[in-house]
Amino acid sequence: MGSPPLLPTFRSRRQADLLALLLGDPELEVSLSDLSTRLGAPYPSVHREVERAEAAGLLRSRRVGNTRLVRANTASPYFDGLAQVVTRAFGVPAVLGAVLRRVGGITSAYVYGSWAARFLGVEGQRPVEDIDVLVLGEFDRDRLYAELDGVEARLGRPVQITIRDADWLAAGVGSFHDTVVGRPMVPIPLDGGDASIT
Repeated sequence: MGSPPLLPTFRSRRQADLLALLLGDPELEVSLSDLSTRLGAPYPSVHREVERAEAAGLLRSRRVGNTRLVRANTASPYFDGLAQVVTRAFGVPAVLGAVLRRVGGITSAYVYGSWAARFLGVEGQRPVEDIDVLVLGEFDRDRLYAELDGVEARLGRPVQITIRDADWLAAGVGSFHDTVVGRPMVPIPLDGGDASIT
């Protein structure tokens, strides 16, 4: 697992995902086994990444019985800047999921386009300039746009929303449909989980 094409500054995609999860939600405190499950990564690999990040002062941990709990070290001088970078690069599904969960009637949502392609490891010639989001279901559009207020500033890019019926992925037709379903798509977790970072 090499450097991620979305932001090749990080040593590995696993390192970037771990930091995005923990620094992107500084209130989150999880066990190493839960972190391993959320990241879809082997426990020994997650343990090594946590050790490195804690040694660098980016994370902190505590023990409760035999369980080691880890969380972001918000007192680190690197926290604010690094949290912003990893959230903008790798935390897009989690940020969008937290917002979209507040809108009733959304059955599913996906990031597609160049951001999704880079996130899933597809190389590209240009940096990602915007984030394309497909939102499916029957919901109040005004509420959706109200909830999305501020997301562009947090993610550092324009967010382009496309709205379709709940069955559009299976029943849709046309060149736009064929383009979207024929290219990489990243599911946005609407249940509070972190499936998007596996």
